Amino acid sequence: MHTVAQILIGLVAVLHLYFLVLEMFLWQRPPGRALSGFDADTARLTATLAANQGLYNGFLAAGLVWSLVIDSLATQVFFLVCVIVAGVYGAATANRRILVAQALPGALALGAALPAA
Repeated sequence: MHTVAQILIGLVAVLHLYFLVLEMFLWQRPPGRALSGFDADTARLTATLAANQGLYNGFLAAGLVWSLVIDSLATQVFFLVCVIVAGVYGAATANRRILVAQALPGALALGAALPAA
């Protein structure tokens, strides 16, 4: 189960790197606008906010990668819980899709990591 947990944590990290790219660099382009559903003007007006979100997603990805490198369950749990909380908050305040796109993968990885202890 340890290997499955490591793979799932790695996938969650890659997912958050993808969010970083979308929010920091592609927000005003078709992939970012498709994600947000914003028109060009709204995307331009919210680009700084999206970049800030992207930076936070990058920190989550970095923490998850670091947790894999040092092979620390406590660090993995911490960052996965951060991912889940951010996903639940995002779903409650911005878009319910965030629950499936962010919180669910984090919860699956956490579920796999905990029995591995």
